[in-house]
Amino acid sequence: MTTVFKQEGSFRPPYAFRNSEESIRRFPFPYFEDEYAYSMNLEPHVPTGDGVLRAAFDIDEHYLTEMRERALALEKNPGMHYASLPHTMQAQWDLLELIFESYARDYPEHFTLIREGSRWTWENRLMGIKDTFTFGDPATLPYEPMEYATRQAQGEWIVVDDRDDSLYKSAGMATERADYSLRFNLGMSWSEWHGPVPLIQETGVLDRALKFLKRLRTGHPVRRLNWTLTVNPRLETSAETLHEWAPDRLTVTPENVGSKVHMRLELQPLHRLPRSNAIVFPVRTYFLSLDELVTVPKWARRTHRVLKSLNQNLIDYKGFSLYHQTMVDFLAQYDDGAPTSPGNGAD
Repeated sequence: MTTVFKQEGSFRPPYAFRNSEESIRRFPFPYFEDEYAYSMNLEPHVPTGDGVLRAAFDIDEHYLTEMRERALALEKNPGMHYASLPHTMQAQWDLLELIFESYARDYPEHFTLIREGSRWTWENRLMGIKDTFTFGDPATLPYEPMEYATRQAQGEWIVVDDRDDSLYKSAGMATERADYSLRFNLGMSWSEWHGPVPLIQETGVLDRALKFLKRLRTGHPVRRLNWTLTVNPRLETSAETLHEWAPDRLTVTPENVGSKVHMRLELQPLHRLPRSNAIVFPVRTYFLSLDELVTVPKWARRTHRVLKSLNQNLIDYKGFSLYHQTMVDFLAQYDDGAPTSPGNGAD
């Protein structure tokens, strides 16, 4: 099916966001059972089906809207949304190559990459970009390599160094942050930036995940899903802008919960970069309002059951304690008690 890219839309007030029926059906629903427990949930990132997992890096109907949002955020406050440590240049070129090769291979109707030795020509027909540059020479690009590539790539992008006994956050394009600060976290180790997550220390998940990622091999990416429920389809909910979006949590009522509350899903396909040996953490964000979610009966029943039984520590950490019960009550009307089929796909 040919994707129709939306020309209108907004991830900031006044919000103008909705999903087509196709976009709803391809949403990467995060619950595989009727109860949820925090885990690594890592699996090989191999092409699967014809939805969000068919390509190395998914693009969808919101691509142009999201890229406009990124440009606005970077224009308003570039230092808050993009940052890199001086030693990351090799990893940045690695990442540019990975994104451009993947897009050109998986979406040849929209992207072309021509390489003639170190002379590369990149064309992005969706955004009207065509540039020729010298691979390895940042002076031939209008921005640093990572910023240039990720201004054209949906999702957040975090590069981490693999050294000593840990991973260290070293560069990021972060216009879609969920409750953290890129500037504050830059340079932190694995355990430092994951410190606020509940249950991971006592369950050993954090240590197991680090050991697994330290063994990640080039050409063998893995993926995981992360989720929360948030008020409004706002991409940027950073620590610095808490005063702008946190009051929205007080606006949820039984009458508007279906339209205001959105499931926020992060698909994270992790890649080892070949020259630098760094690891890139892409965070591809999808929104689905509860009104859209309940159009899939299985998802409505399962989300009700998951939220009703969810651990209170996770409710508090994910930030929806104020409207948790309102969501449960809303979803209850769509749970007829019927059993749900295995897996996360829509029946």
